[in-house]
Formats: sequence, C-alpha cells, structure tokens
Amino acid sequence: MLTNKGKYGLKAMLFLARQPEGATALGQDIAAANGIPKKFLDAILLELRNAGMVRSRKGPGGGYALAKPLTDIRVGHIIRVLDGPLAPINCASKSAYVPCADCRDVEGCSVRITMSKVRDAMSDILDRMSLKDMIVFAEYPDSDFMYQI
Repeated sequence: MLTNKGKYGLKAMLFLARQPEGATALGQDIAAANGIPKKFLDAILLELRNAGMVRSRKGPGGGYALAKPLTDIRVGHIIRVLDGPLAPINCASKSAYVPCADCRDVEGCSVRITMSKVRDAMSDILDRMSLKDMIVFAEYPDSDFMYQI
C-alpha cells in the first residue's frame, strides 16, 4: 500500500512537473497546493533531492525543480525512494527479501508466489510509467492506451 509519504512525494513531483521549464517552486507553495504538511514535505523533498530527482536552489529565485526531464523520472523509482520495495510482503521482495518466520516451504509457498506475481505486475506498470504519463492520464482518465495488464 502506498503510504502518505509516497502519495505526497508523487503529488509534489507532479506539481514540479507542471511548472514552466526552468522555473522553481517554493516548498510552501507545493505544500499549500497539495495539502501536505510543510515539515513533512521538506523531508520528502530532501530524499528526492538525494536520489537525484529534484534540485534545489537557495536565495532569490530559489526553490525546487525537477533534476531530470519528466519523461525520464519513473513512478516506480519515486515510490521505492520514499516507501521502499514494491512487494506487498517481505518474502516477495527482490531487493529486501526476508523470509516469513512461520514459512515451512519457501520455494512452494503459494502466498509468496502469488505476491511475487503482484509485485511483478506493479513493477511492470510503475517502472514504465513516467511523470509525463501520469499527467497525460489525468488529462484523459478514461484512456487505456498505454498500460494494460
């Protein structure tokens, strides 16, 4: 499940994606426009900056901007930076695998196998989807032209 941190991060990135090229946005404006607590947003933007997705500038004309073209920033990467692995349970994770303490048959576990398929389907969609795609989907919500499962 997407946490508030992940949801707010996506909203902040979409806000920045909609800014004119070369423009910056103040954290307080991003927070106000999206109903995000400012202190929480500051921490989120710091993580996104450390991941190379956002750049910041201090002083007059300062603020936040995307560090890459919006077609190069993938939704899956944003979520992983802020929320960690996409797998619904730890034993289905590729990057943060932890076996269940109560599992007697890791290889044949139907729950792990099923959740691994869920992880793969989510990854397939989110790792192909860019910020630009999210904006297009918001403009044409009934379109199904790019992603089908």
